[in-house]
Amino acid sequence: MSQKIVPCLWFDHQAEAAATLYTSLFPNSSIDSLMRYGEVTHDPNTMKPGSVMTASLTLAGFKMTLLNGGPLFKFTPAISFYVTCEDEATLDKIWAGLAQDGAILMPLGEYPWSQKFGWLQDRFGLTWQLGLGKIAEVGQMIAPFFMFTGAQHARAEEATQLYTGLFSGSQIDGILHYVEGEHQPAGTVKHVQFGLAGEKFMATDSNMSHGFTFNEALSLQILCQSQAEVDHYWDNLIANGGEAGPCGWLKDKFGVSWQVTPTALYDMMQDPDPLKAQRATKAMLNMSKLDIAALERARDGLDGAG
Repeated sequence: MSQKIVPCLWFDHQAEAAATLYTSLFPNSSIDSLMRYGEVTHDPNTMKPGSVMTASLTLAGFKMTLLNGGPLFKFTPAISFYVTCEDEATLDKIWAGLAQDGAILMPLGEYPWSQKFGWLQDRFGLTWQLGLGKIAEVGQMIAPFFMFTGAQHARAEEATQLYTGLFSGSQIDGILHYVEGEHQPAGTVKHVQFGLAGEKFMATDSNMSHGFTFNEALSLQILCQSQAEVDHYWDNLIANGGEAGPCGWLKDKFGVSWQVTPTALYDMMQDPDPLKAQRATKAMLNMSKLDIAALERARDGLDGAG
C-alpha cells in the first residue's frame, strides 16, 4: 500500500544536506527525486531558479519530503520522529550521526518505558526520539510523534479521535492515561499509538512550560486521488476553528499543519511542456484549497490567463 500521509519538512536552504545525512544513517533509505525551482515558483529574494525546491526521501521504508522554503519557519519538538531500533548498534549509529552539531534534549539512558532511549535535536533543528524496541510492535521504524502542550495541552485524545475518524483504515492501537499522583494531570494522555491509513503515529500531552507548539515547519501532506478526496480532508480538517492557507495548506483546530494535495498536481508541475507546467504552477500559487479541474484548465491555457 502506498503511503497516504507524507511528512513535509521545511528547511532554509539545507534540504539537500539534510537528505544526504538522513539517508546515510537509516537502513533501506534513498533520495528518490529532486524537484527544482523554476522561473514561476522561485522567490526572487531567497530562491534562485534551478535550486532544489523539494527532495523526496525514503527513510527506513518511510516517505518524507524535504522542502527548501526559506527562513520563515523553524522546527519545534511539538512534532518529532520516534525511531524504534531493535539493537544498540543501530541506535548508537543513528544517534551519533544526528547528534553531531546538534543538541541533546534527553540523554541516552535507561527510562521506565525503554531500556535505552534518548531525545535530541539535530543540526538542522529537527527533533528525534530514539529507543530500543520491536519494530513489529509499532509497525514501522519511524513514526511521527505529536506533543500537545501550551494552549493545546490535554487535546491529544481529541485529536487522535478526529484523525482516526477521518482516514479510512485507521484505529487507536493503545492509549495510556496519567493517573493521580503522577507528574501530569490525571486523565491526560501519557502515550497513544494510532494508525492513519495504515501508517503509525504517536502522541502525548504535556503541561510543562515548553514555549513551543505546532507550526508549518513540519506539515503532513495528504496525497489525494480525486477532488472528492481533496474536499473531504480539507473540509473536515478546517472545520471548527481551522485556518486556510495558500497552495493547499491549512491548520486544523489544534494548530497542526496539513497539505491537502491532489497527486495530479505533481504530474502537471512536471509536464514535459515547460509552459504547461508554469501555467499549472502559477494557478496553484493563487489557490487556497486546490481545484483539480481549474488546475487542468490553467495548464491547458483554457482559463484566459495563459
